[in-house]
Amino acid sequence: MTDTAVEAAALGKRFRRRGRQALESCTFRLPAGSVCAVMGPNGAGKSTLLALAAGLSAPTEGTLTVLGGTPAQSRERLAYVAQDKPLHPQLTVGETLRLGRELNPRVWDAAVAERIVADGDLHPDERIRTLSGGQRSRVALALALGKRPALLLLDEPMADLDPLARHQLMGTLMADAAERGTTVVMSSHVVADLEGSCDHLLLLGAGRVRLAGPLDDLLAAHTLVTGPASGDLGPHTVVESRTTGRQLTALIRARGPVGAGWETAEPSLEELVLSHLRSAEAPELRLDVPEEAVV
Repeated sequence: MTDTAVEAAALGKRFRRRGRQALESCTFRLPAGSVCAVMGPNGAGKSTLLALAAGLSAPTEGTLTVLGGTPAQSRERLAYVAQDKPLHPQLTVGETLRLGRELNPRVWDAAVAERIVADGDLHPDERIRTLSGGQRSRVALALALGKRPALLLLDEPMADLDPLARHQLMGTLMADAAERGTTVVMSSHVVADLEGSCDHLLLLGAGRVRLAGPLDDLLAAHTLVTGPASGDLGPHTVVESRTTGRQLTALIRARGPVGAGWETAEPSLEELVLSHLRSAEAPELRLDVPEEAVV
């Protein structure tokens, strides 16, 4: 056993046919048992990173360790739900779950898989090809959780679900993570899906790590300040600032006390993420690895 679920060192991935670098010099450490939000704009490298962790692709540079071994060595202990939810369209829901059982005879939890499907009012005789996108997502998640993985990799798992179904399935995921100690790594564009559920953040931008570490620590490292447009933020690191009339609002990393005349507040997850994405030149912050390990 290891206390690290996923660890990357100078990880890079280049797609030669596309002629672009999807990931570059990514270094981070994700503790076992954490629930990690992977965020970033389209093209940031989120799906590429999850595919690498699942062992479906190989890095071009650097290393990626999953559950103490290579992704291939750890494949039986992880589950991966891709963004397009690939399922056999000709199979029924019941046949799909039986396939999951046959492929994972040692660890399959039929009760969990069947409950997730039943909660979506899906009949075992319905064929996958007749299901909506949200219903297929539910079946894919049932397969993943039925495997009882130590590491669950989810690429935009809730994108096709309505708000009520998202809330229900997120509750199921969080309960499973708490009960089993499952490490969950989940990408999403919907901040509401992640806020209040995740305890770790990995923010990617242009294929590089922008923020990484425990979410509470990252939020505590930043301060949202509001004051006069002529105010001086002196020695503080300004991530982003906006001026409206005579008022200035900024997200900073404070270096010492903030001067008089400034109102301060802790940013929300959305404010933290959007400020860093809007400010490509803002310095990176990684609180999950020693400084000497960052490249």
